[in-house]
Amino acid sequence: MTTTLAPEEIETGTQPTIRDAVNDYLSRVRGGDVGALPAVLGLVALTIVFAALRPTTFTNAFNFANLIHQSAALIVIAMGLVFVLLLGEIDLSAGYAAGTGAAVMGIVLTRQGQPWYLAVLAGLATGAVIGACIGLLVSRLGIPSFVVTLAAFLGLQGVLLQLIGEGGTISLRDKTLLALNNNNLPVWGGWVLFVVVVAGYAAVTFSRATSRRKGGLHADATEIILAKVAVLAVLLGAATFFLSRERSRNAAVSSIKGVPEVVLLLLVLLVGLNFLLGRTSFGRHVYAVGGNAEAARRAGINVPRVRLICFVMCSTLAAVGGFLLASYDNSVSPTTGGSDTLLYAVGAAVIGGTSLFGGKGKVMDAVLGGLVIAVIINGMGLLNQPSAVVYMVTGIVLLVAASVDAISRRRAAATGRV
Repeated sequence: MTTTLAPEEIETGTQPTIRDAVNDYLSRVRGGDVGALPAVLGLVALTIVFAALRPTTFTNAFNFANLIHQSAALIVIAMGLVFVLLLGEIDLSAGYAAGTGAAVMGIVLTRQGQPWYLAVLAGLATGAVIGACIGLLVSRLGIPSFVVTLAAFLGLQGVLLQLIGEGGTISLRDKTLLALNNNNLPVWGGWVLFVVVVAGYAAVTFSRATSRRKGGLHADATEIILAKVAVLAVLLGAATFFLSRERSRNAAVSSIKGVPEVVLLLLVLLVGLNFLLGRTSFGRHVYAVGGNAEAARRAGINVPRVRLICFVMCSTLAAVGGFLLASYDNSVSPTTGGSDTLLYAVGAAVIGGTSLFGGKGKVMDAVLGGLVIAVIINGMGLLNQPSAVVYMVTGIVLLVAASVDAISRRRAAATGRV
């Protein structure tokens, strides 16, 4: 079997080196393909600033774990919003979809006396129905998503009040649901998870590179892959070590250590949704519709169906985020999913690198953006800054992210990369 060499291999006769990969990446950045680079740089910069200003409180293991718990629901809701934003659409109802899904889950669990798994299924079904209604109105009737989801934002707020009652709450007592965003894995479980993630990433990356080489396509050299695996292992190893330390103020009475259990859920969603977008025909259709809906239609893609599925995905994942909010607060209230939840979730997706213009973004963007926002909120709180300052700083960060997106798209168009 004859193998076709990639352009880099034809020129040099060998696989591209780390230096070649760095030069190629810098070239893509100069051409407007910045990806998640601004979010990563922003996260590093914010961490350094807050660590310098509050070295004993911001950098301790307790606060590190708390950051994960605080950002988990926001990240999951933002994951769903990535699907809608990739289409060039918007969903303003995601926050209250989260609250409504959590309320239905709480009612089935407490008032109906059903087991937790049936309550979770009821909440997920609620999110799916909300998304289906929005998706049908947008894809079939052609109503702008801004109008439909704004109406849903107002309507679901009323539904949530109707379900729970003015000033009412639904307390959660189920140990499984409470553990979802409060408990930690045993220390050994955290290290097992670390090994599985690193080994899994290495196996998938090497397998993909091998398949591309067999197909005559360009693939990263072995040394580049090893470097990526090494960086991931160092970062995750340091995080696991940090979280494995005792963070209870009175360890003799109650020990608190280990990786939060919610990390496992976030990893499952990240891997599954990333596979859906990056390795399936549906994912390719989503990017095609977001890039140019008319061209996608002419290519035979069922554009209305893609839009419908994306809105269903968004609201269903919002319901999962609602479960995490309820677990963290130990209850569901009329404010669950309200207040700033939607704004921060949309901001997380955009700050992470998902384009507001559609056609560009990844699920990982939600994770990075969610962490950036969580670090801002957490760090400002430790500095005893008022809410006004937090809002202003978050707004500035979001505006910078949107500006970078617009500038990078213009630069990419000028260099012929779009």
